[in-house]
Amino acid sequence: MKSIITDLLGTKYPIIQGGMAWVADSSLAAAVSNGGGLGIIACGGADPEWVRAEIRKTRELTDKPFGINVMLLSPFVDGLMQVACEEKIAVVTTGAGNPGKYIATLKQHGIIVIPVVASVALAQRVERAGADAVIAEGLEAGGHIGEITTMALVPQIVDAVKIPVIAAGGIGDGRGVAAAFMLGAKGVQVGTRFLVAFECTVSPNYKKMILKARDSDTVVTGRSTGHPVRVVKNRLARMVLKMEKEGADIEEINQLCTGTLRMAVKDGEVEGGSVMSGQIAGIVCKEQSAKDIIEELFAEAEKIYAAAAPAFEA
Repeated sequence: MKSIITDLLGTKYPIIQGGMAWVADSSLAAAVSNGGGLGIIACGGADPEWVRAEIRKTRELTDKPFGINVMLLSPFVDGLMQVACEEKIAVVTTGAGNPGKYIATLKQHGIIVIPVVASVALAQRVERAGADAVIAEGLEAGGHIGEITTMALVPQIVDAVKIPVIAAGGIGDGRGVAAAFMLGAKGVQVGTRFLVAFECTVSPNYKKMILKARDSDTVVTGRSTGHPVRVVKNRLARMVLKMEKEGADIEEINQLCTGTLRMAVKDGEVEGGSVMSGQIAGIVCKEQSAKDIIEELFAEAEKIYAAAAPAFEA
């Protein structure tokens, strides 16, 4: 499936792998790129030299384009942007803020810049700053989220900007891919489905939580702190929701949650750790290679288009 996004990124399919902190490392990024998508190394809260090492590991595993995701709340943002320029990374995606002050420098180094946005206003700001495309992410996504659903957000951003829009949030099969394109998107970003890729290095316990999840098994914590996060319901999530309901201090909640994502991803502590996941986990039911996931997504989407065509013609 070709689109303006495949031309922009140099990929076979118009799909970007989500920048999932502690999850999206060189193993997953390389597998997604080798499978025809754009693999992403998630910087999260990592220091610049860890990211540099992951970039170099990825280059040993693939000769295809890949990128990094920079969370703008990281204390290492300036250093991460410098590493991106020095390593001549193909693409930088950003989250949790406005990357405007970095865009010109990144583009001077030939880097494609694609911010994740959760509102029309931010999409317009980053377009004016020179972004090449935007990822419109709805609240169905896992991890840090906004307040608007993918179905409502994508067409409004498509109407508001001239640069390509990539849809994210709640996309886990070919139906989601087809819907994204019908809403005007030119590509998709997928996160949760890749959590169960063979090449994803999260703990087996984390993968099991995703595979057994049902439609209502995710909740949003952190609304009281100003940083809402979608996670799988577990002991930690219930504790945080209880604290928020009782009006607990923000610092107390932040202290409780610090380091819990790593606990879940690396140590397999899926009750006391933060198991970030999108709402679409309820349809994720099998482990596959990243390549098979991508090919299945787009084969399903093509079948949907073919089946729908007669109805539109009629």
